[in-house]
Amino acid sequence: MQLLYQTDRNPESPVERIDQFVRERLRDDAVRQFANELIAGVQQHREQLDETIESVAENWSLHRMTPVDRNILRVATFEILHRPDTPPKVAIDEAVELAKRFGAEDSQRFVNGLLDRIVTKHARPAAE
Repeated sequence: MQLLYQTDRNPESPVERIDQFVRERLRDDAVRQFANELIAGVQQHREQLDETIESVAENWSLHRMTPVDRNILRVATFEILHRPDTPPKVAIDEAVELAKRFGAEDSQRFVNGLLDRIVTKHARPAAE
């Protein structure tokens, strides 16, 4: 989430800087790989993620959301829509925890409400 926040605020950040941040902060190879997959996935699908978020955000546009909330929503929406190995409930719970830790006072309710709507309206069908 920190890297996505950084690239959101500074879109010209070089890819090498992102790679360096991940290498320095995350020591476990599996965690580093997962973080890289999330970052790449959010960047690759950013337009679709933003459209999905805005489709459920009544009276809110992405540019009015705080950068922290916006990027928490992007990561969780990516997991909900594109990571079948991550149950939507887990993606929401992790996003709410990030919102509690890094967001504003009402961020956790805001994030939870929008992600619940995304799951209801856009989530992939459950595997049979």
